[in-house]
Amino acid sequence: MPYRRLPKTDAGRLKALKTVIDNNDLYTVKNRVVNWKTLNDARTAYEKLLTATEQYRISLAAQLRTSGKMGKLQHNATMYVSHFVQVLFMSVERGEIKRSCLPLYGLSESATAMPNIKVINGLLAVGERIIEGEKKRINQGGRPIYNPSIGMVSTHLDIFRDYYEQQSKLQERTSRAQEYIKNMREGIDVTLLDLWNQIEDHFKNEPPEVRFAECRKLGIVYYYRRKEPHLY
Repeated sequence: MPYRRLPKTDAGRLKALKTVIDNNDLYTVKNRVVNWKTLNDARTAYEKLLTATEQYRISLAAQLRTSGKMGKLQHNATMYVSHFVQVLFMSVERGEIKRSCLPLYGLSESATAMPNIKVINGLLAVGERIIEGEKKRINQGGRPIYNPSIGMVSTHLDIFRDYYEQQSKLQERTSRAQEYIKNMREGIDVTLLDLWNQIEDHFKNEPPEVRFAECRKLGIVYYYRRKEPHLY
């Protein structure tokens, strides 16, 4: 004997709800298969879930579109910050810049190694410190570092930061949409269970071949156990 199982996906939930809604004139007005309250609950659930899944799809698509470009922008910003710090260290080694100036850039006077800029937070923090440090040193009468200039470093860092903040907002929006859908599912499943119970109850006195066929028309999904013959 086949058994029913509620949908496990949002697409399955939408399909099950829509099947009943699309058949409401035939199966609820004339034959009173489902009561009006449950039918109205089904309509509301369908509209809310459809809207929520569409909003999630749009948010995710926007997030994915920007994620590819962000990798290149991060690479550029990392390269300019890295090159600037390397030139700074070489200038110190050549005696063109005093080691006592390194703390202006957020570096210790004994620093010789590149700070961690492989992660985004590190890149942004180090980038901001060296931009401020270069400005302070120049204001104190120091000669600017060129190739790359701090202006170029600042430009690429700003472009990446703006894109990163945009991507973060998109991720937050996508996460909120996903969480909203997750919180809806339990209530939708309760509505579907109520629908299916009423539908099966309406056809309970019909022979199996009629009962299962009519219930399937109204969206109930039946499964057969392994090796069980498909009789209905």
